[in-house]
Amino acid sequence: KRLLNLERTKMSSDTGATSAALALARTLRMGTSLIHVGSEPDATTGAVVPPISLSTTFAQASVGDLPGKLDPNSFGLGYDYSRSTNPTRGSLERCLAVAEGAAHGVGFSSGVAAISACMHLLKPGDKIIAMDEVYGGTQRLLSKVVTPLHGIEVSYLDFTDPSISSSDVQEASMIWLESPTNPCLKITNIERISSLNPNAITVVDNTFSTPYFQNPLQLGANVVVHSCTKSINGHSDVVLGMVLTNSSSLYSSLRFTQNAVGSVPSPFDCYLTLRGLKTLHVRMSYGAANALSIAHFLDSHSGVEAVMYPGLTSHPQHELAKAQMKGGFGTVVTVKVKGCTGTFLSELKIFVVAEGLGAVESLVSCPAKMSHHGVPAEKKKQLGIDENLVRLSVGLESIDDLLKDLDDALNAGLKARQI
Repeated sequence: KRLLNLERTKMSSDTGATSAALALARTLRMGTSLIHVGSEPDATTGAVVPPISLSTTFAQASVGDLPGKLDPNSFGLGYDYSRSTNPTRGSLERCLAVAEGAAHGVGFSSGVAAISACMHLLKPGDKIIAMDEVYGGTQRLLSKVVTPLHGIEVSYLDFTDPSISSSDVQEASMIWLESPTNPCLKITNIERISSLNPNAITVVDNTFSTPYFQNPLQLGANVVVHSCTKSINGHSDVVLGMVLTNSSSLYSSLRFTQNAVGSVPSPFDCYLTLRGLKTLHVRMSYGAANALSIAHFLDSHSGVEAVMYPGLTSHPQHELAKAQMKGGFGTVVTVKVKGCTGTFLSELKIFVVAEGLGAVESLVSCPAKMSHHGVPAEKKKQLGIDENLVRLSVGLESIDDLLKDLDDALNAGLKARQI
């Protein structure tokens, strides 16, 4: 008990410095905040890299007298059990919240778990109006779980349609957006759509953009969701999700769901994600430059039917993307190939055929058979997601090597189609 009281006395003396540090974090540029917020030197040892807190439980000086209430990573709650609060998870939640311009961040065990937590903000009889093109896992959750098991109605709209008005969403309890969409990279005017129904919770899945390119909360959204498995971590070695908001009431509900449902990420995964987050600005800047070069190259290639990338002037929402995004247009390029898709994929030497995106290595997938495999065939046809549609997640390799890899594979695909 004496040791605990000594530690609390020390933490109390540091409270002013901690509050000042938190206030300063809000004024820092992204690259600085990503490196320092949540990674302050350890108050006890001075360690520059925060320790990984693997403990599941925490000693209480007396029943209900929780340690760590002055630790910013406990958000004033203190520590009793790691499902409820954990120092390493708190570090990550704080860092990503500052990056996204949010007051609060709540971590989950996967991107889908984060999406599912948002559904717990609703009740039976409520209605979700979602973007017509969403991640296949989101569509599966909505159609197979949210509607049949929870009695929440779901309908879809193409929110890129400029004729969409308040009357189209007046019955919505939640508006679900992706911008850019997965996989066709359509851009939604987040500010306009968020303003159509002030009573609805507008959620934006910002996984493709990351906070580096886009901050939906600043555009009027109420909630942002990330699959941190992708670009936030950036190294294909963690599955993790995050929900962020500026609303105290939504945060309270999300924090309750995090603890009650229990789908929390491990401290080690939080540590890896926090480490990956430190280089987000560098990775996204370099990756977006690679992606734009690839988009221009493919746009004039004889083996490509169409290129979808917001950075091209040919993209239908290019001007909106220029206004809404910053620092680039993302690291995903979607194409329709003319040749044999199977040959194209098998001939790639650097791009790896795999699920996922946002990693340092370049990945390629066929959404119709992979990420959107479970979407009904008629729906895929309507959205243009066919077997010739290929999604490129552009990594950090040399651009010359990536271009040659794509050129060789596309030419091989064309040759196979002619045979």
